[in-house]
Amino acid sequence: MKFSMIFEAQLVDPTPERERQVIHDCVEQAVHAERMGFDRVWAVEHHSLTQYAHMSASEVFLSWVAARTERIRIGHGVVTMPFGYQHPVRVAERAAMLDVLSGGRVDIGAGRGATRQEMRMYGVRQEDTYPQMEEALRIFSGAWREERFEWHGSIDIGPGAVLPRPMQDPHPPLFMACSKHDTLRLAAELGIGALVLGFAGADDVRAMRKVYDDAIAVRDGSRLVSTEVNDHFSALCPTVVLDDAERALRLGTRGQRFFAESIAHWYGGAPAPTGYAEDDDHTAALERRRAELVARLHEANVPARPVDTGPYNTDHAYGDADTAIAYVERLREIGVDEVMCLIQMGTVPQEVCMETIRQWGERVIPHFRAREGAAR
Repeated sequence: MKFSMIFEAQLVDPTPERERQVIHDCVEQAVHAERMGFDRVWAVEHHSLTQYAHMSASEVFLSWVAARTERIRIGHGVVTMPFGYQHPVRVAERAAMLDVLSGGRVDIGAGRGATRQEMRMYGVRQEDTYPQMEEALRIFSGAWREERFEWHGSIDIGPGAVLPRPMQDPHPPLFMACSKHDTLRLAAELGIGALVLGFAGADDVRAMRKVYDDAIAVRDGSRLVSTEVNDHFSALCPTVVLDDAERALRLGTRGQRFFAESIAHWYGGAPAPTGYAEDDDHTAALERRRAELVARLHEANVPARPVDTGPYNTDHAYGDADTAIAYVERLREIGVDEVMCLIQMGTVPQEVCMETIRQWGERVIPHFRAREGAAR
């Protein structure tokens, strides 16, 4: 089982100074993650989502991290693929250049960038997001595999060479953001790894693992985007770990409340999030929000599945190291290939992020490495 971290560059009450600081803080966390034995860092790509994500140019961020590290893998989690955001050949060129400079450490995930705010900024149409995301995956996986490449689909490309060639042969592993069962099935059919939300807790992760595995079992190969198949299942794990377990729970649930309210704002038109006192009952506040959401879904005759209410469940790795180990044991039993730690939530102080990374590196990750060693 692999261990990674994901960065959104979230912050409360943004100013240019705070924004600059949080981006540098994320770099510091990524470098610390390598020292502490993490296998990978992921960086999102979002545009104009104030507070929720200030990580707009993840290729630049990841290049900076790659230059400061030697071993840890460098993951785009994810690149917004519809053509209004960027041309797929440009994605292929940038990722290959980073793969060469990092010594073959790049992973690349695909996403739609389908908030109304982001689509308005780039002139992307909602109905284009799924087909163009899939087409982009086919374009740059082909461009990396073929010395002279051309494509004639909804856009025409080439013929010509896409340079440089990536260091990983034939190309970096491919992934896709999966927030729904339909996208899990699509990722399985395309033969690419699944990056799944884990906010709804271990039981929902178990259900998503089954959907993904069932789709892999019945695929006929006709929709694979590459000759290289990547059946890797990575699940988000919100976490804050401190010796003071009660404080870790307060800070973790406060950070998750900020995250949940940011999602509700940009994806559902709810009010913008604000900062909150550390000693507020954030678990109760999230439960009230969850109940309100379920009521709205029922009024609209929409089933309130766990994935819909996920950001409001606080049963995660918040506490001391033993709490985190117990939660990850549940994910291991489910068959998760990678635990993707979400630590950098908007209200979590930098020193708490750094201490959480240390606790995972010194206590949580070694527990599972020792278990795997004993099994071998």
